[in-house]
Amino acid sequence: MVDMVKKAAKNLFSAYDAGTQMAPLSEAGPLNSNNAYEISAHIAAARRARGEHPVGRKIGFTNRSIWEKYGVDAPMWSWIYDTTYHEIGADGAIRLPRQSEPRLEPEIAFGFGQTPEIGMSVEEIAECIDWVAHSIEIVASPYPAWRFTIADCIAAQALHAAFWCGEKVPASDVFKGGVKVMEGFSCHLTGPEETREGHATDVLGGPLHAMQFLLKEIARMPGADDIQPGEVVTTGTLTDGHPIATGEEWLSDLTGINLPRLSVRLID
Repeated sequence: MVDMVKKAAKNLFSAYDAGTQMAPLSEAGPLNSNNAYEISAHIAAARRARGEHPVGRKIGFTNRSIWEKYGVDAPMWSWIYDTTYHEIGADGAIRLPRQSEPRLEPEIAFGFGQTPEIGMSVEEIAECIDWVAHSIEIVASPYPAWRFTIADCIAAQALHAAFWCGEKVPASDVFKGGVKVMEGFSCHLTGPEETREGHATDVLGGPLHAMQFLLKEIARMPGADDIQPGEVVTTGTLTDGHPIATGEEWLSDLTGINLPRLSVRLID
Protein backbone atom coordinates (compact mmCIF):
# COMPACT_ATOMS: atom_id res chain seq x y z
CA MET A 1 0.00 0.00 0.00
CA VAL A 2 2.89 2.37 0.80
CA ASP A 3 4.33 1.86 -2.68
CA MET A 4 0.91 2.46 -4.24
CA VAL A 5 0.50 5.71 -2.34
CA LYS A 6 3.93 6.99 -3.34
CA LYS A 7 3.48 6.00 -7.01
CA ALA A 8 0.03 7.59 -7.20
CA ALA A 9 1.32 10.78 -5.59
CA LYS A 10 4.22 10.96 -8.04
CA ASN A 11 1.95 10.44 -11.05
CA LEU A 12 -0.64 12.97 -9.91
CA PHE A 13 2.01 15.55 -9.05
CA SER A 14 3.60 15.11 -12.48
CA ALA A 15 0.20 15.52 -14.16
CA TYR A 16 -0.44 18.66 -12.11
CA ASP A 17 2.89 20.22 -13.04
CA ALA A 18 2.49 19.36 -16.73
CA GLY A 19 -1.20 20.27 -16.90
CA THR A 20 -1.97 16.86 -18.34
CA GLN A 21 -4.49 14.14 -17.53
CA MET A 22 -4.40 10.50 -16.51
CA ALA A 23 -6.83 7.69 -15.79
CA PRO A 24 -8.55 7.91 -12.41
CA LEU A 25 -6.66 6.04 -9.71
CA SER A 26 -9.83 4.12 -8.85
CA GLU A 27 -9.72 2.39 -12.24
CA ALA A 28 -6.51 0.62 -11.23
CA GLY A 29 -7.92 -0.82 -8.01
CA PRO A 30 -9.78 -0.02 -4.81
CA LEU A 31 -9.15 3.47 -3.45
CA ASN A 32 -10.70 4.81 -0.27
CA SER A 33 -10.65 8.31 1.13
CA ASN A 34 -8.05 7.48 3.79
CA ASN A 35 -5.60 6.27 1.15
CA ALA A 36 -6.47 9.34 -0.93
CA TYR A 37 -5.62 11.74 1.90
CA GLU A 38 -2.28 9.94 2.28
CA ILE A 39 -1.60 10.52 -1.43
CA SER A 40 -2.56 14.18 -1.11
CA ALA A 41 -0.27 14.52 1.92
CA HIS A 42 2.66 13.15 -0.10
CA ILE A 43 1.99 15.75 -2.81
CA ALA A 44 1.79 18.49 -0.17
CA ALA A 45 5.15 17.40 1.23
CA ALA A 46 6.69 17.53 -2.24
CA ARG A 47 5.33 21.03 -2.81
CA ARG A 48 6.72 22.24 0.50
CA ALA A 49 10.08 20.66 -0.31
CA ARG A 50 10.38 22.75 -3.45
CA GLY A 51 9.54 25.98 -1.65
CA GLU A 52 5.76 26.31 -1.82
CA HIS A 53 4.05 27.28 1.43
CA PRO A 54 0.43 26.62 2.45
CA VAL A 55 -1.51 29.81 3.21
CA GLY A 56 -4.91 28.22 3.76
CA ARG A 57 -7.37 25.50 2.80
CA LYS A 58 -10.03 24.85 0.18
CA ILE A 59 -13.09 22.76 0.81
CA GLY A 60 -14.49 21.02 -2.24
CA PHE A 61 -17.83 19.44 -3.11
CA THR A 62 -19.63 21.15 -0.24
CA ASN A 63 -22.44 21.97 -2.67
CA ARG A 64 -24.81 19.05 -2.28
CA SER A 65 -26.90 20.11 -5.28
CA ILE A 66 -24.14 18.93 -7.65
CA TRP A 67 -23.18 15.62 -6.00
CA GLU A 68 -25.34 13.49 -8.28
CA LYS A 69 -23.98 15.14 -11.42
CA TYR A 70 -20.37 14.35 -10.50
CA GLY A 71 -21.02 11.00 -8.85
CA VAL A 72 -19.74 12.03 -5.40
CA ASP A 73 -21.34 11.79 -1.99
CA ALA A 74 -19.15 13.81 0.37
CA PRO A 75 -16.99 16.95 0.61
CA MET A 76 -13.18 17.01 0.83
CA TRP A 77 -10.34 19.45 1.48
CA SER A 78 -6.80 20.36 0.46
CA TRP A 79 -4.27 23.20 0.70
CA ILE A 80 -4.08 26.64 -0.87
CA TYR A 81 -0.45 27.68 -1.47
CA ASP A 82 1.37 30.97 -1.79
CA THR A 83 1.79 29.96 -5.44
CA THR A 84 -1.95 29.47 -6.00
CA TYR A 85 -3.29 32.35 -3.87
CA HIS A 86 -3.99 35.65 -5.69
CA GLU A 87 -6.02 38.79 -5.08
CA ILE A 88 -8.40 40.17 -7.68
CA GLY A 89 -7.26 43.60 -8.79
CA ALA A 90 -9.30 46.61 -9.83
CA ASP A 91 -9.20 45.47 -13.47
CA GLY A 92 -10.81 42.13 -12.59
CA ALA A 93 -8.19 40.16 -14.52
CA ILE A 94 -7.82 36.51 -13.53
CA ARG A 95 -4.97 34.53 -15.02
CA LEU A 96 -5.92 30.98 -15.94
CA PRO A 97 -3.63 28.29 -14.55
CA ARG A 98 -2.25 25.86 -17.09
CA GLN A 99 -4.39 22.97 -15.96
CA SER A 100 -6.75 20.56 -17.70
CA GLU A 101 -10.45 21.36 -18.12
CA PRO A 102 -10.53 24.36 -15.75
CA ARG A 103 -13.79 25.52 -14.22
CA LEU A 104 -14.77 28.68 -12.35
CA GLU A 105 -16.49 28.58 -8.98
CA PRO A 106 -17.89 31.54 -6.98
CA GLU A 107 -17.21 30.99 -3.28
CA ILE A 108 -17.21 32.56 0.16
CA ALA A 109 -13.78 32.75 1.80
CA PHE A 110 -12.92 33.46 5.42
CA GLY A 111 -9.75 35.00 6.83
CA PHE A 112 -9.06 33.69 10.32
CA GLY A 113 -7.72 35.74 13.21
CA GLN A 114 -8.04 32.91 15.73
CA THR A 115 -7.87 29.13 15.53
CA PRO A 116 -11.35 27.55 15.32
CA GLU A 117 -11.83 24.25 17.12
CA ILE A 118 -13.78 21.07 16.49
CA GLY A 119 -17.22 21.21 18.07
CA MET A 120 -17.61 24.97 17.82
CA SER A 121 -21.02 26.36 16.94
CA VAL A 122 -21.30 28.51 13.82
CA GLU A 123 -21.50 31.55 16.12
CA GLU A 124 -18.21 30.59 17.78
CA ILE A 125 -16.53 29.97 14.43
CA ALA A 126 -17.70 33.40 13.25
CA GLU A 127 -15.95 34.99 16.24
CA CYS A 128 -12.65 33.54 14.96
CA ILE A 129 -13.02 35.21 11.55
CA ASP A 130 -11.40 38.56 10.73
CA TRP A 131 -12.76 39.07 7.22
CA VAL A 132 -15.06 37.58 4.59
CA ALA A 133 -14.55 37.74 0.82
CA HIS A 134 -16.66 36.92 -2.22
CA SER A 135 -14.02 35.04 -4.21
CA ILE A 136 -13.28 32.76 -7.14
CA GLU A 137 -11.65 29.35 -7.14
CA ILE A 138 -10.42 27.79 -10.34
CA VAL A 139 -10.61 24.02 -10.19
CA ALA A 140 -9.30 21.55 -12.75
CA SER A 141 -9.47 17.81 -13.31
CA PRO A 142 -6.45 15.60 -13.98
CA TYR A 143 -9.00 12.97 -14.98
CA PRO A 144 -10.60 13.20 -18.45
CA ALA A 145 -14.16 14.57 -18.74
CA TRP A 146 -14.45 15.16 -15.00
CA ARG A 147 -15.13 11.47 -14.35
CA PHE A 148 -13.89 10.21 -10.99
CA THR A 149 -14.78 9.08 -7.48
CA ILE A 150 -14.57 11.29 -4.42
CA ALA A 151 -11.39 9.44 -3.41
CA ASP A 152 -9.85 10.26 -6.80
CA CYS A 153 -10.59 13.93 -6.13
CA ILE A 154 -9.13 13.92 -2.63
CA ALA A 155 -5.92 12.39 -3.98
CA ALA A 156 -5.74 15.05 -6.70
CA GLN A 157 -5.37 17.91 -4.19
CA ALA A 158 -9.17 18.34 -4.11
CA LEU A 159 -8.94 19.56 -7.73
CA HIS A 160 -7.48 22.90 -6.58
CA ALA A 161 -5.76 24.95 -9.29
CA ALA A 162 -5.94 28.60 -8.16
CA PHE A 163 -7.73 30.85 -5.67
CA TRP A 164 -8.56 34.49 -6.42
CA CYS A 165 -9.60 36.49 -3.37
CA GLY A 166 -12.07 39.32 -3.70
CA GLU A 167 -12.42 42.39 -1.48
CA LYS A 168 -11.89 41.52 2.19
CA VAL A 169 -14.86 42.86 4.15
CA PRO A 170 -14.54 43.00 7.96
CA ALA A 171 -16.45 40.13 9.53
CA SER A 172 -18.13 42.58 11.89
CA ASP A 173 -19.76 44.25 8.86
CA VAL A 174 -20.89 40.98 7.31
CA PHE A 175 -22.19 39.43 10.54
CA LYS A 176 -23.66 42.58 12.10
CA GLY A 177 -27.19 41.22 11.61
CA GLY A 178 -26.18 37.81 12.93
CA VAL A 179 -24.55 34.74 11.45
CA LYS A 180 -27.83 33.57 9.89
CA VAL A 181 -26.89 35.83 6.98
CA MET A 182 -24.56 32.98 5.96
CA GLU A 183 -27.61 30.80 5.36
CA GLY A 184 -29.86 33.32 3.61
CA PHE A 185 -28.13 34.70 0.53
CA SER A 186 -28.18 33.64 -3.11
CA CYS A 187 -25.64 33.73 -5.94
CA HIS A 188 -26.10 34.48 -9.63
CA LEU A 189 -23.16 33.53 -11.86
CA THR A 190 -23.39 34.98 -15.36
CA GLY A 191 -21.04 34.08 -18.19
CA PRO A 192 -20.92 34.49 -21.97
CA GLU A 193 -23.92 32.26 -22.63
CA GLU A 194 -25.81 31.51 -19.43
CA THR A 195 -26.58 32.30 -15.79
CA ARG A 196 -26.24 29.76 -13.02
CA GLU A 197 -27.89 30.22 -9.65
CA GLY A 198 -27.19 28.86 -6.22
CA HIS A 199 -28.03 29.43 -2.58
CA ALA A 200 -25.97 29.57 0.59
CA THR A 201 -27.78 26.55 2.03
CA ASP A 202 -26.56 24.41 -0.89
CA VAL A 203 -23.11 24.60 0.76
CA LEU A 204 -23.77 22.08 3.56
CA GLY A 205 -26.40 24.43 4.96
CA GLY A 206 -24.19 27.53 4.69
CA PRO A 207 -20.46 28.41 4.52
CA LEU A 208 -20.07 28.40 8.32
CA HIS A 209 -21.50 24.88 8.39
CA ALA A 210 -18.92 23.93 5.77
CA MET A 211 -16.31 25.09 8.27
CA GLN A 212 -17.69 22.67 10.85
CA PHE A 213 -17.13 19.86 8.35
CA LEU A 214 -13.56 20.99 7.67
CA LEU A 215 -12.63 21.18 11.35
CA LYS A 216 -13.57 17.51 11.77
CA GLU A 217 -12.00 16.46 8.45
CA ILE A 218 -8.55 18.05 8.89
CA ALA A 219 -7.26 15.13 10.94
CA ARG A 220 -7.74 12.77 8.01
CA MET A 221 -4.84 14.44 6.18
CA PRO A 222 -1.59 13.03 7.64
CA GLY A 223 0.55 15.81 9.09
CA ALA A 224 -2.10 18.52 8.81
CA ASP A 225 -2.24 21.10 11.60
CA ASP A 226 -5.18 23.07 12.93
CA ILE A 227 -6.14 26.25 11.10
CA GLN A 228 -3.79 29.01 12.19
CA PRO A 229 -4.36 32.79 12.53
CA GLY A 230 -3.75 34.40 9.15
CA GLU A 231 -5.02 31.46 7.12
CA VAL A 232 -7.70 31.74 4.45
CA VAL A 233 -10.36 29.09 3.91
CA THR A 234 -12.59 29.03 0.85
CA THR A 235 -15.75 27.10 1.57
CA GLY A 236 -16.90 25.64 -1.75
CA THR A 237 -18.81 26.67 -4.82
CA LEU A 238 -22.19 28.36 -4.55
CA THR A 239 -23.17 27.18 -8.06
CA ASP A 240 -22.12 24.36 -10.31
CA GLY A 241 -18.64 25.14 -11.63
CA HIS A 242 -18.54 26.21 -15.27
CA PRO A 243 -15.99 25.37 -17.98
CA ILE A 244 -13.99 28.47 -18.86
CA ALA A 245 -11.64 29.82 -21.51
CA THR A 246 -9.34 32.79 -21.99
CA GLY A 247 -11.11 35.98 -23.04
CA GLU A 248 -14.37 35.29 -21.23
CA GLU A 249 -15.97 37.70 -18.79
CA TRP A 250 -17.91 36.50 -15.76
CA LEU A 251 -20.11 38.26 -13.19
CA SER A 252 -20.88 36.78 -9.79
CA ASP A 253 -23.56 38.68 -7.89
CA LEU A 254 -24.72 37.93 -4.34
CA THR A 255 -28.14 38.89 -3.02
CA GLY A 256 -28.89 39.09 0.69
CA ILE A 257 -25.40 39.63 2.09
CA ASN A 258 -23.08 42.62 2.47
CA LEU A 259 -20.43 41.51 -0.01
CA PRO A 260 -19.61 43.21 -3.34
CA ARG A 261 -20.22 41.59 -6.70
CA LEU A 262 -17.33 40.23 -8.70
CA SER A 263 -16.72 41.12 -12.34
CA VAL A 264 -13.77 39.21 -13.76
CA ARG A 265 -12.14 38.53 -17.11
CA LEU A 266 -9.96 35.56 -17.90
CA ILE A 267 -6.50 36.09 -19.33
CA ASP A 268 -3.49 33.92 -20.23
